[in-house]
Amino acid sequence: MSLWTSLEPASTTVDPGGSTTVRLRLRNTGDVVDEYRFEPVGSLAPWTVVEPATLRLYPGTTGTVDLRIAPPRTADAAAGPHPYGVRITPTEHPEAAAVPEGNVTVTPFTEVRAELVPPTVKGRLRGRPKLAVDNLGNTRLTASVNGSDNGDQLSYEVRPGNVQIEPGRAAFVQAVLKPRRIIWFGAKQDRPYTLSVQRSGVTPLKVEGTYVQRGFLPRWLATCLGLFLALAVTFVMLWIAYKPQVRTAATEKMQGAGVSTLPPSAPPSLKAPSSPEAPASVPAAPASGGAGGGGGGGGGGAGSKKPKAPAATAATAVRKLAAQDPDGRHICYRAFVAGEGWTDAECDGETAGTPGEGTITAVNVAVAGAQGTDTRAYVHDPASTNGEGKYFDPWSVAADGGDTYAGSTKKGAPHMLGFAVNVDKGRGNVCQDTYVHDGDWIGLVCDQPGAGLDFTYAGTHDNNQWIQALRLTV
Repeated sequence: MSLWTSLEPASTTVDPGGSTTVRLRLRNTGDVVDEYRFEPVGSLAPWTVVEPATLRLYPGTTGTVDLRIAPPRTADAAAGPHPYGVRITPTEHPEAAAVPEGNVTVTPFTEVRAELVPPTVKGRLRGRPKLAVDNLGNTRLTASVNGSDNGDQLSYEVRPGNVQIEPGRAAFVQAVLKPRRIIWFGAKQDRPYTLSVQRSGVTPLKVEGTYVQRGFLPRWLATCLGLFLALAVTFVMLWIAYKPQVRTAATEKMQGAGVSTLPPSAPPSLKAPSSPEAPASVPAAPASGGAGGGGGGGGGGAGSKKPKAPAATAATAVRKLAAQDPDGRHICYRAFVAGEGWTDAECDGETAGTPGEGTITAVNVAVAGAQGTDTRAYVHDPASTNGEGKYFDPWSVAADGGDTYAGSTKKGAPHMLGFAVNVDKGRGNVCQDTYVHDGDWIGLVCDQPGAGLDFTYAGTHDNNQWIQALRLTV
């Protein structure tokens, strides 16, 4: 071995988003001039820079290089100790490479983000919002979720009440809001409420939403009942006031007067008028055949238009699959292509859209056998400063057999860079593959269910790319 090395210090600590410098000393113990190349290795290698990258030493001389380690403030830089090393390769004797090793401890940090999906829910007896909790820190997050409001107007049922979320992952908490007082009649009322994410020793993260409580019975029904009651009371009062009083003015005469006291015989019965006869025959409806079906039939039915069939959405397609396979899990989807409209609904891994052609601005997704799905679009951002797009709309939520929509079908809508999609925990996971403009199929990617509801992201974050085709399975 013709090389001596030393790391100063051998162990150090660094904060995510900050940096630390370790000095590497090395001495050429050989008898020839040699040049050494340096290459970081280990889990911190992507965030390690060696300056200078090469060093030339004469026999018996010593030199130094600096290792600058700067992990980012993201979930990728996991908290805890990280062994690292530097591969030193001599140019003259590459087989004599050395790897001095050290240890860097990345300090923990926590960052939590929460969002209500949707922020406003409506109902007469209950509302069902979801709280999406994202762990953006580099340590596992343990928290509890509870609800509150001014005036104690609502009761809360939160499932699960406690969550554990790994770094870089998200969990969905289902909340059920129930009003303590039912509005039988009248206008709807807004009930502001707050869901709090509570961590030990930290100020709770509060997310505000609104529950719109509707009247149990519609206002028009209350009006009709009031009018009916008023008419009934009026009719009864008129009947009492104007009821005819029948009195006899005849005086009773003695039978001896020759007038019979027997009641008169009833008059002969009168025949009731007969009802008008029904028509002899009802004109038959026009035949549904071709235009020339009748020999001399009238032209009244020839110009009638058939009703337009409803659009075959993803929910329409997935319900057909569910009817054929009630015990299976299925996912159907279609894409909105700018200037062309919706594609046909495809299911279970088939391709929606055309690779290499068109611009997708919205997607429509529905599932069966997975207890619902959520979707959210990520679109082009013309004001971007970091080369990435932005989330376009809140999460679209639907139960089994229902449609979710992500993106926009309006003229001039931004093209879609990608979208997030998930299904309920314990009911499978979503796998996706997307075709990117000026690229190729990205490759099959699946989410990995953990605590709560996890999601997979289909597409890219590049502000200059967009998806042109997609395939989904569940």
